[in-house]
Amino acid sequence: MDGTILVADDDRTIRTVLTQALTRAGCKVHATASLVTLMRWVEEGKGDLVISDVVMPDGNGLETLPKITERRPNMPVIVISAQNTIMTAIQAAEREAYDYLPKPFDLPDLMKRAARALSERRRAPSAPSEPDAAPQEGDDLPLVGRTPRMQTLYRLVARVMNTDLPVLIQGESGTGKSLIARAIHDFGDRRSLPFVVATGADLTGFDGPSDLVKRAQGGTILFDEVGDLDADAQARVVRLLDQVEGDGPRVLATSQRDLGRSVGDEGGMRSDLFYRLAGATLDVPSLRERVDDIPLLASHFLTRAEREGGPLRRFGDPAMARIRSYPWPGNVRQLENAVRRLVATSPAEEITVAEVDSILGPSDVVGPRQDLPGEGLSEAVARHLRRYFDLQEGQLPPPGLYQRVLREIERPLIEIALDATGGNQARCADLMGINRNTLRKKITDLEISVTRRRKLM
Repeated sequence: MDGTILVADDDRTIRTVLTQALTRAGCKVHATASLVTLMRWVEEGKGDLVISDVVMPDGNGLETLPKITERRPNMPVIVISAQNTIMTAIQAAEREAYDYLPKPFDLPDLMKRAARALSERRRAPSAPSEPDAAPQEGDDLPLVGRTPRMQTLYRLVARVMNTDLPVLIQGESGTGKSLIARAIHDFGDRRSLPFVVATGADLTGFDGPSDLVKRAQGGTILFDEVGDLDADAQARVVRLLDQVEGDGPRVLATSQRDLGRSVGDEGGMRSDLFYRLAGATLDVPSLRERVDDIPLLASHFLTRAEREGGPLRRFGDPAMARIRSYPWPGNVRQLENAVRRLVATSPAEEITVAEVDSILGPSDVVGPRQDLPGEGLSEAVARHLRRYFDLQEGQLPPPGLYQRVLREIERPLIEIALDATGGNQARCADLMGINRNTLRKKITDLEISVTRRRKLM
């Protein structure tokens, strides 16, 4: 790398590590804990790249982005932040940030992004949005998470937000698919236009589809659980989409099923409709696939309950461990409802394990069992699956169970094997007895983060 990089972060450790790493890579580095100092350097014409935190002692790094763009239109800015919400990614994209990384970040990954930023010209800034048209702070969006799966999702949402691509959002019930669809509309270019959720009734009758387009007025139409539409309704959606002109409404769709797998099945998804809807596909992970986000979400719901007039509550460490070990078949929606019940029923400030068990049931917890020392993997999986079916309260789980179970077993197996081999993919492939190219494909498909170095906090 070659260039001068301006680093702004109030964490001395991060400033030191970035300065050392970038200097070793051949760059000159100016580091500061002040946005005022950063802006002075920018105005003086110093620097070829900015790496800035969001929350600083003297301001907000995201609010500084337009000022940097105004004074130095071609200056790329990489935003790093411990505020691991979808709003951070969206706001960074809206303010023309070159890239966004959550904390903790992988240092080699940041170095690669910095090298790419230095070698590319930053795209010309677009006209700013009307400041009063955008919704305000997104505290009410429970789209919170710092796990790699959620951060990948945030970046995809930010990238497709201001395009005209149809978007298919897939995930289990309660994962937040409709919230993501709403965020794409509310923070996109069509935010001032209607957001219409299409129902089966909207697709009936001769004038139904055309009336639906008129109601949207060039805004957004959401087909919720599009995979549940019957063949006649799917055909009507196809005809509707074919009639929508270039200035027509944007189309979003959600589904609990992996629609790509049901294309061509009897009673499944029409291929022509699937390919019209899947301009971009967003896969929303289940809560079981991002366990590390559960404490963050639980704290978010406690704070929301208090803001709405509820009593101050917090989880004791044993209670939080119990919350983390629960399978959450209802995902984020079920977690929110459980936290609300605990806030309402717990008599003391600290929520206990017994109180959590009174809501979830102690026998439903999926954590390790000390009373089963000789249990093998097959028995543990069988016990977990039996419990999972029992938790459906007489209903069948969402379709696609086979692939979900394989994914849940395959992902930790690969992650643990990679960790055991120090991130060496060749050794990991040998250890697992699979081809290296197969391993690489699985790492990509499962969105597994691979690093041979420690993560920087």
